[in-house]
Amino acid sequence: MELLCATDSVCNVIRLSDPATRPEGEVIMCDVAREDASVVIADLKELDIHHSGSITLEEIDTAISDVADRAEKHARGAPADAVVWEEVEARTDEQVELSATFLAFMVLAALIAAVGIYQDSPILIVGAMVVGPEFGADRRPLRCARAAARPARTAIRRRAAHRLPSAIAAAHVATLVFKATGVFAEDLDQSGHQLSNIIANPDFLAFFVAACAGAAGMLSLSTSKSGALIGVLISVTTIPAAANIGVTAAYADWENWRGSIGQLVLNMGAILVAGTATLAIQRMLYHRRRRRHEAGIG
Repeated sequence: MELLCATDSVCNVIRLSDPATRPEGEVIMCDVAREDASVVIADLKELDIHHSGSITLEEIDTAISDVADRAEKHARGAPADAVVWEEVEARTDEQVELSATFLAFMVLAALIAAVGIYQDSPILIVGAMVVGPEFGADRRPLRCARAAARPARTAIRRRAAHRLPSAIAAAHVATLVFKATGVFAEDLDQSGHQLSNIIANPDFLAFFVAACAGAAGMLSLSTSKSGALIGVLISVTTIPAAANIGVTAAYADWENWRGSIGQLVLNMGAILVAGTATLAIQRMLYHRRRRRHEAGIG
């Protein structure tokens, strides 16, 4: 209570009269300016509240209060730019483990992309990029409350080990089945498939776009600017590249197969570099805010 009441960015502090059970204790509620949420939580953790009890976060969409406005003014920055690290960690932890639903989306996206590559259809390719949840896996690099690069590498490794092979295998098997049943032609002339050629020819611009998309995706997922994520999904070509690996392997087109692998690796590397750099900067700003906060209440 003393800590919360001494923090200018905290308001509406409430202490319930009835004690709590399991675990035994008391319930304290308060409103905190989003910009200072993580630093206040860090103060509470120093009191070991998260070990003896629990700390729960709940987003407040609208607060009509002069007191809340004053608390907001005491917090530096804009609420939309604030990163609540505990919230981000909790949200990304839900998607760390391999799930059947996630794999289903990856497989379906790869199948759509395979048909789009065969028909040279930009609409289907874009649709596959939107359906594919592979950038959702990039939320794992957000688990950087202690470091930025290590969780990012872990996320890339997990994706490479579990998710993308399922997309590649789905596209490969589907292409073989469609060839055997006559749905796809026996031979595929890649010279007439512009999209496949673009996917199989990685260059600096592809890296640049993936890096920009990676930075934008990290900003979107770590802040409240989630509306930009659709544009990010359409910008990165991981699903089309994975599908093209399966399609070209089915047609024994090893030149474009190697190019598609290069495109996939390039995209993953660009997202890793840009995402890690973005998170490192955000983490640095958080530590600066934390130091200012400690100096203010000291």
